[in-house]
Amino acid sequence: MSFTIVSFHAHPDDEALLTAGTLARAVADGHRVVLVVATSGEAGLAAGHPDAAELGRRREAELRAAAASIGAARVVSLGHPDSGLVAGQRVDDGRVPFAELDAHDVALELAQVLLEERADVLTTYDAAGGYGHPDHVQVHQAGLLAARMARTPVVLEATVDRDLLERVGRLLRLSAVLFPLPDLPDFQTSFTPRAELTHRVDVRPHLDAKLDALEAHASQVASDDGVRTLALLLRLPAPVRRRVLGTEWFREVGRAPGAAPLDDVFASLRLRGGALDG
Repeated sequence: MSFTIVSFHAHPDDEALLTAGTLARAVADGHRVVLVVATSGEAGLAAGHPDAAELGRRREAELRAAAASIGAARVVSLGHPDSGLVAGQRVDDGRVPFAELDAHDVALELAQVLLEERADVLTTYDAAGGYGHPDHVQVHQAGLLAARMARTPVVLEATVDRDLLERVGRLLRLSAVLFPLPDLPDFQTSFTPRAELTHRVDVRPHLDAKLDALEAHASQVASDDGVRTLALLLRLPAPVRRRVLGTEWFREVGRAPGAAPLDDVFASLRLRGGALDG
């Protein structure tokens, strides 16, 4: 049985960080993967401080390369302005930034893609927007609305195990005396508590594809403004990198967590198919 999964993201490189392994695994298993990205990430940081137009073009090209690494069949760029994360990042070109758009209007755009693709699964972000980026929160809100509009059966919130992050964060802060680190969010309020997770997906067999997708976002590896998360992940020793990047986490909307997280993002669909066959 083949399914279609639409993965909705805020900026180029988000898809590689949170979902690339799961998506590559889905493609390897014969499913169709479609990426939808809300902005070009033109308000982000990059070495040399390129202007917004140049950075947007570069990151769009990087997105296409990452999509090829994953095996995505289609990439849709909605073209909304990147809202930026901190004061001074936002590009003032007269357009309304993505985070301030009416979520209903964004949902209509996404729902059109879901209907065109007859999507079985939509991935978005958790309610916290991961680490609180306003564009990520908008992806969460608009994604839920779009799934209802298109009647997409399964919505998975791509996230990270908060309990694990808190432990890793403590270790990283202790290590800061030895090597520079990116700014770390408050892990007590970021992402999703372990007790709420429904899926823990083993992507180790597809780690090469995930690493290729991460490396495709070259503009986000280097910066004149300190160490970037992407660079830190790619510099990890291979055994540590496999442990850190070899699992991806999701919360399925409307599904109660079981005794153990599922390893199959299509589990609910397979169950429904089996019930129909019976």
